[in-house]
Amino acid sequence: MTDTIPPLREVINEFDLRAKKSFGQNFLLDLNLTGKIARIAGDLSDSVIYEVGPGPGGLTRGLLANGAKRVVAVEMDKRCLPALAEVSAAYDGALKVIEGDAMEMDEFALLAPKGGEIARIASNLPYNVGTLLFIKWLTVDEWKPWYASLTLMFQKEVAERIVAQPNTKAYGRLSVLAQWRGKVKIAMNVPAAAFTPPPKVASAIIHFEPTESMDSTVKLAHLEKVVEKAFGQRRKMLRASMKGLDVDAAELLNAADIEETRRAETVSVEEFVRLARIYGEMRA
Repeated sequence: MTDTIPPLREVINEFDLRAKKSFGQNFLLDLNLTGKIARIAGDLSDSVIYEVGPGPGGLTRGLLANGAKRVVAVEMDKRCLPALAEVSAAYDGALKVIEGDAMEMDEFALLAPKGGEIARIASNLPYNVGTLLFIKWLTVDEWKPWYASLTLMFQKEVAERIVAQPNTKAYGRLSVLAQWRGKVKIAMNVPAAAFTPPPKVASAIIHFEPTESMDSTVKLAHLEKVVEKAFGQRRKMLRASMKGLDVDAAELLNAADIEETRRAETVSVEEFVRLARIYGEMRA
């Protein structure tokens, strides 16, 4: 379908939609770019897309123009609602907009996927809540989750933390959680100049696909606890950083066949999963 709505700069001027720092807003105005992001999300012809913070609708239009069956968007800024209503009208109601806080939403209930629809999340996330939302979607109660993929814009530094490998400075709690839950990659870098207003940092698109758990016996709470302690004092050896656990740290590390003198950034995702499993067994 061809997008016939006026250019985004005209839409922003018409509705006086200056980006607000309080909403973490930086708008993407290049529909060629938003179309490219939409295509990273995959074949959208049978997909219902959940989008957070659509603003004036740049990525929304990219998703719909590239064949998304439906888009359900949550927007806190009521100034954007008239512009989004124009998008919905242009695409025969394929866009549904809910005014509210994405941190409080039951996404699956909002999407209500119909027979054969694949649920995906695609968003230029507001910088001020992006990481919190990503963690929310990684820690849903049932795994594999209700969505087939996440295609998300982050500050480049955050994106690099998500995909970071052991023995790098960026590797940490977010890396372990994301890579435990699925396959993730940086799909595209986005320069600051692509946004209005341009942020002070570059951005990147990550694409995440959930996979089966490495070890289905491991509880999320146990992994989070072990990883939190290990990285809480990341410059210390594990025998010191993990002393705060409610089990004997030396015994735990020995049972997991991990040397006490190692530091958190050297421990692989698979090793953290093993630590979490044994930690759970020791607490039982």
